[in-house]
Amino acid sequence: MEPGVRSGFRMTERRTVIYRKYMRSVLCIVLILTLLSGCGRDTDRTSQSAKKKEIDIPIILTVDPTSGKKTEQDVIDAFNEEYAGTYHMKVEWIMETEEEYRKNLKRLNVTDELPAVIYDVRTLPSFYQMMVADGRIENLTPYLEADEKWREMIEPAVMEGCTDEDSNVYLGPISTAAFACSGMFWNPELFEEAGIDKFPETWEEFWECCEKLQEHGIIPLGLHTEGTGWAPMLIATAEAASTEEGYNFMKELLPESYANDTGLEIAETLQKLFQYTTEDAFHADYDVAYNNFVSGKVAMIPNGYWMINQLPEEWQEKIRFSAFPENKLIASPETFGWAVVSTYSREIKEGAVEFLKFRTRFNQEEKKELMDKNGRNGSSQLLQDYVNAYNNNPQIVPNYQVKWNSILQEETLGECLPELAAGKITPAQVVEAANESIREYEAER
Repeated sequence: MEPGVRSGFRMTERRTVIYRKYMRSVLCIVLILTLLSGCGRDTDRTSQSAKKKEIDIPIILTVDPTSGKKTEQDVIDAFNEEYAGTYHMKVEWIMETEEEYRKNLKRLNVTDELPAVIYDVRTLPSFYQMMVADGRIENLTPYLEADEKWREMIEPAVMEGCTDEDSNVYLGPISTAAFACSGMFWNPELFEEAGIDKFPETWEEFWECCEKLQEHGIIPLGLHTEGTGWAPMLIATAEAASTEEGYNFMKELLPESYANDTGLEIAETLQKLFQYTTEDAFHADYDVAYNNFVSGKVAMIPNGYWMINQLPEEWQEKIRFSAFPENKLIASPETFGWAVVSTYSREIKEGAVEFLKFRTRFNQEEKKELMDKNGRNGSSQLLQDYVNAYNNNPQIVPNYQVKWNSILQEETLGECLPELAAGKITPAQVVEAANESIREYEAER
């Protein structure tokens, strides 16, 4: 090969070597950039995944069939606003009565479809005991022990009511019993038509009041027979608590017998009450009694504080509230305790407990606002009545719904009350049916 050609060849070879080294360098750089780029994307993904995702806490709440109002919406909205980005109460709103909700709790428990937070559990004593025994609801005692501020918000009577026989707390307590009391709502215009100027202070005066209203063509009471017979049972158990024996009986959890003076007195009072109510009270639920009251058809209906918010606005100044005769209110604050279902993940249960804490604080602030507002401009006469009744040192009678077996409440009363009112069975036979419910309940257990 000629020198010139060899020289050209060497030059070409060197260029080829340089070019190959250059390309290797370029490829290395591209590879490094690609890896760095990939790492960057992974870092972004890591940082994004590190961001805390808002945790949904499922709960079922009712829409009142009589008023169309959503129950507990205020506390739900307030919690979701304060905990936005961390926790969110995911509500399924259902148009049904509280009685229907309680029945659905049992069904949802069997199918393992309960939401993370449930309420009205203590209103069904046997169901509550089963849920505790089966470990279906969370023991809140460790949470309460770890949070002094939460404990300090709760009135001693409320804490006592929410404490189980095993000394543990399974129901997230509200702060105060101030919103847990039931008495009598009454229509002063209808009272005036009958020449009655005040609510009766004794039980003798109460029955005289019913007679006088009826004599003037006014139906005295809004009652019903279905469900747990809430309206008539409030009156009958309040009167039964007039004696020491009766009051002590109302404190018994799952009585072993109703064959006593108090059991018979309650049955006799129930029979008497249905002489002063509407024809549509039979085989009907509470919404019928409520509608008869707000339509001005009846003069009185027993219920609790929560009914104030259910009433049409124009009725806030139209009607009054009083304690039952002999200064009695019926209340069991444990019925307002809500439970956390134990089968959910730790994160959801922790969020549910935070909601219960928030609800306690919310309730405490509501009480302060209620007491501060009482008597001032913007406070309705009805609200003032309720606060005055609560502050007037009433005797608090336990709510039968947290004391008696579910068969008696959900089946026996609904079957017996119409028969009792029609005179087809006697008060003594109602007592026997109540005792039969005890035997059935024990057999089921």
